[in-house]
Amino acid sequence: MRNNKSRNSPDFWLYARSFLHVYLPKIRNLSQNTIDSYKQSITYYIDYLKNQMGIERQDVTFDCLSRKNVKSYLVWINEVQNLAVKTCNLRLTALKSFMEYCADEDITLVTIYNDVCSVRGMKEHKKSVLYMTNEAIEALLKSPKTDTVKGRRNRMMFIMLYDTAARAQELVNITLRDLHLVNVNAPFVTLTGKGNKSRNVPLMEKTVAHINRYLQEFHPHPSTYGKDPMFFSIRDGKPHALSTDSVNLLLCDYANQARSICPQIPQYVHCHLIRKTRAMSLYRQGMPLTVIMEMLGHENLSTTSNFYAFATLDMIHEAIKKTTPEAVVEVPIWKNRDIRDILYSLD
Repeated sequence: MRNNKSRNSPDFWLYARSFLHVYLPKIRNLSQNTIDSYKQSITYYIDYLKNQMGIERQDVTFDCLSRKNVKSYLVWINEVQNLAVKTCNLRLTALKSFMEYCADEDITLVTIYNDVCSVRGMKEHKKSVLYMTNEAIEALLKSPKTDTVKGRRNRMMFIMLYDTAARAQELVNITLRDLHLVNVNAPFVTLTGKGNKSRNVPLMEKTVAHINRYLQEFHPHPSTYGKDPMFFSIRDGKPHALSTDSVNLLLCDYANQARSICPQIPQYVHCHLIRKTRAMSLYRQGMPLTVIMEMLGHENLSTTSNFYAFATLDMIHEAIKKTTPEAVVEVPIWKNRDIRDILYSLD
């Protein structure tokens, strides 16, 4: 299928490259991970046009972003590719953001932008938050053996991951200069994550003790500027920060080992599950959602509220116990002897 492109029509590829290589990194100042996510979403749509609609890459124009095409694409990735509703909506959001930029650059594209914006996202059914029990998280944190160098590194990494509720990328981004352990009222770590945004997260006393021992062994001679990654592997004789994939693989391996001791550990353990577990633990202990929002790095309270909208059964049970007074056990009136004598007398 071939599109007839007018010489005067806006160049789709020119705007796409400008969006990805100029607007997002230089104007929006977004992180490379976020830019890659936008690029993937646009690429997936282009692949759909080619493989499902027969439109070759050189024939792609803005007219391909019609309401009909975008709706068909959403249905296809959901029903054929079996992508989750949340993923489908993220793909749609990326296309809308791209067209918003294009419409700002060229007024003739406003109609197509409005067309794309008229496509509603799929309704997502809320699910209760999956998190690990106290016994499960304790078993996981203890699973790395401390009689090996890698075991000690991995245990410290898991402790840090749980205590800070960090995202996987935020964890591997931690450098020595991000640790603030001395000359401060309360020790904290600076996490840098989505969109290169940073936030400070307090560290618990036990965690600080673990960190100090870890630094003595793994960073006995820190660099002048403290740019060394906190968690690293040695390649070519130099320390390199671990990848997020490596961290998740390690989590899965240790979870599989610990499951024989604690069957409560879920089948699939990943960094985001640890993050949710920590947040849920603080929530159950009474920490306000606004504070949890700051700790998690959520920009909008609704993100956190939706995340923890479901109270656990034991939380409901405890709340009911606290608000329901103990039942007063009274003797039924018909079992009171004096009343019974009056009722069953001839007087």
